Amino acid sequence: MMTTDLPPVWTALWFLVPVLPISLWVAWSDMKFMRIPNIAVLTLAAAYVLFGLIALPFDLYLWGYALGAITLVAGFLASTLRMVGAGDAKFAAAMAPFFAGSSPGLVFTLFGGCLLAAFAAHRLMRAIPAMRRATPDWASWTHRKFPMGLALAGALSFYFLLGLLISA
Repeated sequence: MMTTDLPPVWTALWFLVPVLPISLWVAWSDMKFMRIPNIAVLTLAAAYVLFGLIALPFDLYLWGYALGAITLVAGFLASTLRMVGAGDAKFAAAMAPFFAGSSPGLVFTLFGGCLLAAFAAHRLMRAIPAMRRATPDWASWTHRKFPMGLALAGALSFYFLLGLLISA
């Protein structure tokens, strides 16, 4: 398996088309309802199936399926042990194929940065009365858990945005 850092411009352009709206949907849904809809997970998986054939060399496309399967098993175990939510685990498994051919260090660093930024931004926004008044029905403002879909969606989106910006 070939390892690179960021996706080439061609790949980033193709994948940004479905990834950005799905990521926004997932982030919004997780903040508002504290759940990631199964249809969002299936839509992301379908986007990989369809766009991956165009955006990736065939060997990396197939590696993506392996990454997805491995992530699904790990996520299932983590969810069973109540370490992560089931929606988070499923979304992570649907995200994983998009990172085929990337350095694991880059992916984990990007996710770590997005997790810290998402957590800080979420906690800051929920402390601002005007924000709370504008979104009074968002479950994440009062829920004891953090909406991890915000960080997961951010990591996936920023991966392709960085690929587009840095590779160009």
